[in-house]
Amino acid sequence: MEDKRRRTRVQGAWAAPAKSQATAQPATPARSQPQTPGQTWRNKEHHPSDREFVFKEPQQVIRRAPEPRVIDGAGVYEISLSPTGVSRVCLYPGFIDSKEADWMLQQLCRDVPWKQRLGIRDDVTYLQPRLTAWYGELPYTYSRITMEPNPHWHPVLSTLKHRVEENTGHTFNSLLCNLYRNEQDSVDWHSDDEPSLGSHPVIASLSLGATRTFEMRKKPPPEEKGDYTYVERVKIPLDHGTLLIMEGATQADWQHRVPKEYHSREPRVNLTFRTTYADPRGVPR
Repeated sequence: MEDKRRRTRVQGAWAAPAKSQATAQPATPARSQPQTPGQTWRNKEHHPSDREFVFKEPQQVIRRAPEPRVIDGAGVYEISLSPTGVSRVCLYPGFIDSKEADWMLQQLCRDVPWKQRLGIRDDVTYLQPRLTAWYGELPYTYSRITMEPNPHWHPVLSTLKHRVEENTGHTFNSLLCNLYRNEQDSVDWHSDDEPSLGSHPVIASLSLGATRTFEMRKKPPPEEKGDYTYVERVKIPLDHGTLLIMEGATQADWQHRVPKEYHSREPRVNLTFRTTYADPRGVPR
């Protein structure tokens, strides 16, 4: 019993001083509630450093096909430059006087041995949508069509050949003639790059008759895998009596065509003077 009272007095002595000590201490200022890491970050003024990642919404890249370049004035035009070389076209509107061109067109439509030939594309045979004729001492093969030699030049064609040579400084030994009978006649995309024409051939194209649009498109780079959607394009209206020269790397780097049209067109004769070689390495006949 005595031990129990002693323990009670010890506990009372320990408890009393603690209570009085608590009342004797001066009051301390109240502490603010602890903040979470998110609250602390929001309360600070934020200054991103150079090394800090800042999210930016990705911008959508819209690729558009370029507008075709229109060439309709006399002059010399360099349409592209590549490792192959410079592609150049020369345009001479009114190369043949209108009245003389009228007479020549009539003579050629009547006298040239025009023929509609069979073409082959993807092993499918079709009638070419135009009439053609060939002049030259050598045969000419293109698109798996072979045209037989014909050294008997029409006098009008011989006259035009010499006139083109005198004015351009180029010489030619052959001629492919095309007759577009109306707006439905055409020639599809192609290059005049047959081995028999040699490297970097010069093609002189003389137009007589109705105006037709001559279109060109640049061959796509390898990474485009044959897609012509975004390539450079050129449009050239070829009027009655107009001479167009294609030279340099034009046949290596570009294709051309004369498309069908939706409006009525009178006949047009196109004369394409060129130089053919007996040897594909460029040895002329």
